[in-house]
Amino acid sequence: MSAERPSADVLVVGGGPAGLSAALNLARARASVVVVDTGRPRNAATLRSHGFLTRDGISPIELRKLAREELLAYDGVRILDRSAVARIERDADGFVASLTGRAAAASPAFATRSVVVATGLRETLPDVPNLRSFYGMSIFSCAACDGWELQDKPVALIGETPDLADRARLLTRWTSQLTVCTNGAEVIELADEAELAASGVSVERRVIAELEGERGQIAAVRFADGSALAVAGGFVRPTWHAAHDFLDPLAPDCDTDGHLITDRSGRTTVPGLYAAGDAAAPGPQQLIVAAGQGARVAAVLVQDLLGVRTAH
Repeated sequence: MSAERPSADVLVVGGGPAGLSAALNLARARASVVVVDTGRPRNAATLRSHGFLTRDGISPIELRKLAREELLAYDGVRILDRSAVARIERDADGFVASLTGRAAAASPAFATRSVVVATGLRETLPDVPNLRSFYGMSIFSCAACDGWELQDKPVALIGETPDLADRARLLTRWTSQLTVCTNGAEVIELADEAELAASGVSVERRVIAELEGERGQIAAVRFADGSALAVAGGFVRPTWHAAHDFLDPLAPDCDTDGHLITDRSGRTTVPGLYAAGDAAAPGPQQLIVAAGQGARVAAVLVQDLLGVRTAH
């Protein structure tokens, strides 16, 4: 590694469950680790996350706080807050990352032998006024995460994507009082609408004017014609986009949706470059799944650094 730049064995890009889990397990394997975290997680608006064993119902922010406190016990870990990676390129010993944000003031470039990409996804919500006023509090994107809390209640599913009918079928696991709101988008075929109707699911194709409610609790969906649909909660289908433009100089293989293509252990098509969590899988995952992927990538990465292949 260059003597002119700070360096570490592994650079972890992203400070969510996948990145922090990777950092913890790498530190326990005596690797030096730097975590670069923008501090803007996709789930920042979520009040409670579910399905994480021993932490069911915890706030994602609190989960990150607890993880960071655990990392403080390991001298080999540094976290660069409010910072981002602008570009990663190859060099003779591994990679050089160009930094932006707070960390760039001390050192604009960083050398590392390996990189773990755990940047997650960027999301775009349907074009509904004031949707974000309810998002994460009474409107959610993950049925597996939040369906339990809305079981048997009148629920709206808001979206503009072709998979909306399948998402509605999934939600019938938790409630029979479901209305699919397409916000004027022609994304549900008539055959699907008829099948959903047979299951008691309504399809509402009118444009949404706004959502009504107080203090984050939705009460109704108001349509452009002035009519309203009373609900007790909702789900939304965002569109998701990969967040790893900084890898363009390395040109790793990606699928048609921009997710990094990896083997089952998290190796990308670029030697020394790994991915964990949402960056390497279609659609967002539960936090516990992302954390597990981070741990697995860490174990495989350590083996790769040593040039061994063995169960552990």
